[in-house]
Amino acid sequence: MEFKLDDLKKNKKTAFLALTYEKLLREESELRGMLDSDESLSQIVGEELKSVQTQKAALENQFTEILNKEKEEEEFPNKILLELRAGAGGDEAALFAFQLGEMYKRFCQNRGFDWRMIDESKNDLGGYKYAAFEIEGKDVYKLLRFETGVHRVQRVPVTEKGGRTHTSTASVAILPIRKKTTIEINPADLEMEFSRAGGAGGQNVNKVETAVRIIHKPTGFYVRSSSERSQLANREKALAILQAKIEEAHREEVEAKEAKERKTQIGTMDRSEKIRTYNFPQDRVTDHRIHESWSNIDIIMKGNIDNIISAFEKLTSI
Repeated sequence: MEFKLDDLKKNKKTAFLALTYEKLLREESELRGMLDSDESLSQIVGEELKSVQTQKAALENQFTEILNKEKEEEEFPNKILLELRAGAGGDEAALFAFQLGEMYKRFCQNRGFDWRMIDESKNDLGGYKYAAFEIEGKDVYKLLRFETGVHRVQRVPVTEKGGRTHTSTASVAILPIRKKTTIEINPADLEMEFSRAGGAGGQNVNKVETAVRIIHKPTGFYVRSSSERSQLANREKALAILQAKIEEAHREEVEAKEAKERKTQIGTMDRSEKIRTYNFPQDRVTDHRIHESWSNIDIIMKGNIDNIISAFEKLTSI
């Protein structure tokens, strides 16, 4: 791997090592100059040169390891936004969306991931009409990236008096939040709204307009953050997520152009694609992209989705 000293100095993870590397480069140049000017010093200088080159090689290995890890983290960041939206099915769809949220929450807790609610909108039964969560942890995007799409449930709703099985849907979106941004947002393109945060939390929640909603006028994308205690913190959170939304939309557009006629083995990861069915009467969860099913649906809904995640890991590692 070829290294550019200026780039290494600018990178916070390699800056300190880069100064040592620069010093070794100067020493190497001086020692080579001494060899060229006086051959009688070849033995002594040669040993010093060998030592400098050994130190250089060790640093280069460190640079390679750090930069490769950075590249992997950029492709598979350790922070994501998980969005849930109730689809077809009214109250039952909202209850299913809430249940999916609990499933992912327990999975993440079992993995030791940090789980934070960003915003939520509930119906009268406590189901999610919409919910957004920020999740942070090692490999979280790599593990959950194939959850994006429409999830379908087949069961007898608690509101059903005739005992009939209903079909409802909820959509899941997994959005990577990357450290490096590639798209600049013009402040003139933003519209901000402020409101009181809902839910429990004391007087501050009810009387102070801490919740922030930001709209990106060119795309129509909007983000609302109500989880932080201050308006400023919610604004910063909403801006970071909005940036991620715009970047992801741009990436999807580019990939769609490059692969117009091609679909991957496990689907397109399109948010409108029906990817999975949770059939309660038959005690079965089926993923339609890989044509695989799992039983013990009650256990799965409690966050035990490791076997489902593993099935995708195996496919992507082939």
